[in-house]
Amino acid sequence: MSARGAAGGFIRTITGDITDLVSGAVYMHEHLIIDSALIAASFAHIHLNDVDAAVEEATLSRQAGAALFVDAMPASSGRDIARLVTISQRSDLAVVATTGLHHDRYYGPLHWTNRVDADDLTALFIADLSEGVDEFDYTGPIIRRSTSRAGLVKAATSGEVPDARDRRNLEAAGHASAATGAPVLTHCEGGWGGFAQVEALVACGVPAASIILSHVDKTEDLGYLLELAGTGVFLELDQTLRQHERATSSISVRAVVALVEAGYGAQIVVGTDGARRSLWTSLGGTPGLAWLAAEFPALLRSAGLTEQQVTAVMRENALRALRWRQGEGASSRSSS
Repeated sequence: MSARGAAGGFIRTITGDITDLVSGAVYMHEHLIIDSALIAASFAHIHLNDVDAAVEEATLSRQAGAALFVDAMPASSGRDIARLVTISQRSDLAVVATTGLHHDRYYGPLHWTNRVDADDLTALFIADLSEGVDEFDYTGPIIRRSTSRAGLVKAATSGEVPDARDRRNLEAAGHASAATGAPVLTHCEGGWGGFAQVEALVACGVPAASIILSHVDKTEDLGYLLELAGTGVFLELDQTLRQHERATSSISVRAVVALVEAGYGAQIVVGTDGARRSLWTSLGGTPGLAWLAAEFPALLRSAGLTEQQVTAVMRENALRALRWRQGEGASSRSSS
């Protein structure tokens, strides 16, 4: 099925807007490049700065059945749009880039992102989405727009109750989405905070169907997931790679089954959140990002899902989640 047929609108990748996507799985929360001085010094286990390793990992995933990766690293936190384009082109894998801001730990209290208001951030996010991602990732005094535009906007919160920084970032992400029509991807710390995120984003004019809540299966609370699904958002489940040896007893498989049985099968998307060097086969880790496309569908089938339900979880739901709504900045440039 084409991206337009599944979603009713275009998907914005870093090499252009698409209305058709080759067959294969959509990975909804990935990290191909994470490279900053802070990451290298304080979070070495997630320091992903090797283009060749990323190309190998992405190529193996494509060969296993992946069609598109959402790279979920937002602005000024280790994102590199030029390297993402190189990885996409060399691996022949579609990539969606992200704007917005991550959790405070990836910036620090004196970082510029903690010294501006929501309106300033909104303008920067809109420019990434509508004009082109800054080649310098908003890390210096000069902004130079690339030809690659972000496909969604991200906001992270630190718990069940958002703090002042969280509220500002949610407001900026929500207003950028409302102005452009871009979907919103969130980071739920420890899986929690989803309800507050939805409330804040909807108040800014973002429809629930354009909100994707990430990491919610970290809670292992199926009742919480069912309540979240009741708001109409997409739930991104990404603990399966880290629990791959648990097979159908993993929280991700159990969550998919519970949501499908409750009638929320159309709101499930999946990823690996594979931002650990120990998970990449190209860096000597295991099981590799390709595992999601190669092995996860079989686990879903063994758990009782039909082929149509598996396809929805692995692909079709994601194509709808990534679609852009009509907005002021939603004009499309086709992929060449």
